[in-house]
Amino acid sequence: MRKLASIFLLTLPLIAQKRPAPPPDAQRATVVKVADVYVAPDAQSQRVSVVTPGHEVLIVERSGPWVKVFANTDIEEEKAEEEPEFTVDPAVLPRSGWIRDKGIVGPTTPNGDKLIYGEAASMEAAAGEPHAPKSAAGAAHLLYRRVAEYFPSSSLAGEAQWRAADIRWQEEKFDASTLPSAKDMDANMRPALYQKDLQKIVKTGEGKYPALAAYDLLDSKLCGDWQGLPKCPEMESNLYQKYADTFPDGPKTAQALWQAVYRQGVLVTMYTTEENKKRADAASQRAHVLRDTMVQHFPASDYTARAVSLVYRVEQGIAIYGSDRD
Repeated sequence: MRKLASIFLLTLPLIAQKRPAPPPDAQRATVVKVADVYVAPDAQSQRVSVVTPGHEVLIVERSGPWVKVFANTDIEEEKAEEEPEFTVDPAVLPRSGWIRDKGIVGPTTPNGDKLIYGEAASMEAAAGEPHAPKSAAGAAHLLYRRVAEYFPSSSLAGEAQWRAADIRWQEEKFDASTLPSAKDMDANMRPALYQKDLQKIVKTGEGKYPALAAYDLLDSKLCGDWQGLPKCPEMESNLYQKYADTFPDGPKTAQALWQAVYRQGVLVTMYTTEENKKRADAASQRAHVLRDTMVQHFPASDYTARAVSLVYRVEQGIAIYGSDRD
């Protein structure tokens, strides 16, 4: 018993030791391929960790075809965030060691922005395929993020920042949709989605990207299930119209106006069922106004054609919500 206690006491200082910090002049980089981390610059030595595409390494030394790194240093940053980005493989942990000098791209790599962006786009495409690798979306997110971080002046930086944020948003939205709370009318009853990256683009982004990010953020305010009641489509129609007013020439404005028109058509059906002619007529009139706005500003958009068709159905007394059989 005393022997075991002695061993335990001897190991306490080792347990308490912190992981050595990388030198201040260590160079940031990421990998575009899976890289094994070894204790020595020798493939026969012990493997201590793995670096997957998009995760960060800090380069501290080079030895022939090997590079000494502090690997996966960004894992600790992700854990400190309010919400983790993606589930981390237990093998992908912050460790120091050696990796082969292959597929390592950093801020000083020639054409580094294009190299990382291209790999990110490939990962994003792979994530959309049937039976996609589980890590594809996470890798695409991280790689796009590296483009924006390492090459802020690149012509690809804005698109990369947007894609990184959108991938994370879509992944979280999908996960939330599988929960029972997804059908709750009140959006506040659902788990909050991570919004910081999209909100940053709305505030500081340039060109089309604030409008794209703001459109994503609308998802968090929508009802899960209307339950046949007019409260939700009324609120959501106002939400989409306000978005269109804020971004009148944005890449998602025609789509937002269509969503508003559709919900006004739904309200016509709901209020007609309730025999509330006054409100049904008001919804019909608003649908006409929104359609005319789309015809004027987005005449070539498919969403405008859909709005024209929907308003015609309203005029014909065809139900937009529920069964349209007479």
